[in-house]
Parts: sequence; C-alpha cells; structure tokens
Amino acid sequence: MAKRIKQLSILFFILVLPSLIYVFLANGVHRHESLPFLGEYSIVNGDTVQHTIADFSFTNQFGETITQDSLFGDIIIVDFFFSTCAGICPEMSTQMMIVQENFRDMDDIKILSHTVNPEYDNVDILSSYSEKYGAMKGKWHFVTGEKEQLYKMGVNSYLIPTQEDVLAPGGFLHSEMFVLVDREQHVRGFFDGTNSNQVRDLINAVKFLKSYKETSE
Repeated sequence: MAKRIKQLSILFFILVLPSLIYVFLANGVHRHESLPFLGEYSIVNGDTVQHTIADFSFTNQFGETITQDSLFGDIIIVDFFFSTCAGICPEMSTQMMIVQENFRDMDDIKILSHTVNPEYDNVDILSSYSEKYGAMKGKWHFVTGEKEQLYKMGVNSYLIPTQEDVLAPGGFLHSEMFVLVDREQHVRGFFDGTNSNQVRDLINAVKFLKSYKETSE
C-alpha cells in the first residue's frame, strides 16, 4: 500500500504539478513579481546604472511636441509602425487599442507609436490614422520627427530594429514588439504586438508596475 501511494505521489509531481504551476503563473500579475531591467548597464562610482532611453523631441498627431521629459514619471508602451503598412501594423494598432482601453482612465500610462516613414507620415496623416484606431488625446501619441532620430531611438533606446529595407513589405523594417518602459524610463519588457496572449501579459506587467508604485507610496 505504501509503495502504491509513493508511486501515485511521483506521478503527481511529474504529470500534474507542472500544469498547476503553469496555470498559476499564466493568470494575473503573479507572473510579474519582478520584471528585468533590459539593455546594457554601467558602473558609476560603484553603483549599477541601468539603461535608460535617450533624450528625444518628436511631434504628435495634434502638432504637439512630445519629449522624454514630458513623459517622465509615466509608464509608457512603445511601438513602431507606418501608416501605409499592409503587413503587421494594422494588427499591432488593433491590439494597442485593447491596451488603451484597459488604461483609458489612468493618466500616468501613455502609449507612444513612432512612424518609421516620417517623410510621408506628417501630422495630418498621423491624425487620420490615430482617429481610425480611436486614439485618445493625451493618452496615445502617434509621433513623427527626423528619420535618423526615430531610427536611433528604436535601436539604441528601445533595443528593437527600425530602418528602411527594400526587401521588407512597404520598404520599411520594424519590430512587432511592444516595449514596456517604466516611470524612470528603463526598458522592462518586450511583448509581441501581434499576439493576443502576449498583449495580455503586457497589460498584467503594466498593472504590476503601477501597483508597485502605489504600494510603495
């Protein structure tokens, strides 16, 4: 009898327990009890200094200037797109609508969508595109600016590829990732903006960052 119980216990740990752990981790913010700091860090006077996004100045769909200073203290969800994209951009923007809806009443959570085709995507084009996806003024910024700065922000600050590429659909290469940036402008995660499961993970990660501040105040 004791041998039979031992065998059943072993089967439980092999077959059942991993599934229970997966279900637990896959629900709620419990899977985000900690989020990594991404990017290279440096040591200054013996202290670890984490990677942060660089200074920038872009123009949004309302002709307003958006800078890193104007967003400091906010949690930011970042992506890259272009308005004539017939590939992944429509799906990404549709998923970002879901993100916006989850945080529509939270002023400290912002969305920053960068065009990779600033020569075409001027303020009027961005305004029309943002209306198509119901972007809220002050919440979801579609920004344009100098091409070099936009591309450098993608690669150097947000750590994702952005560039012209004649082989890419529409002539531009950009990542499908949504980038999560915390209140101190550290990069904290990448989430596939074409994958609804990963977008839910992003929403939970944002909730974790927000609750972390509220519980520490």
